[in-house]
Amino acid sequence: MDLTLETRDLDGRAVVVVSGEVDVYTAPRLRDCLTELVSAGHRRLVVDMTGVEFLDSTGLGVLVGGLKKVRAEDGSLELVCSSARLLRIFSITGLASVFTIHDSTAALTAAG
Repeated sequence: MDLTLETRDLDGRAVVVVSGEVDVYTAPRLRDCLTELVSAGHRRLVVDMTGVEFLDSTGLGVLVGGLKKVRAEDGSLELVCSSARLLRIFSITGLASVFTIHDSTAALTAAG
């Protein structure tokens, strides 16, 4: 499966809706998208991963890199993820304590 990326605005946040597989072949597209958003002045990023079916270490690295980029600009990067499989990956790698992870965009909006 391929990777699709859509960007939209949600209450002043730039949301990247990711669908498909984030792996060694597709992760550079996500990295470029996050880099472009930060370069364009967006400081509050959200990566909506509800449509992600597979995530490998390269994809995790892109998310961490995106977080570092936006934090260097005093910004934030939050995730929306409800997949037990992906949440387990974040937990095992210790990244569950690095990222703010919401189970839905509604929860993200409620959190402010």
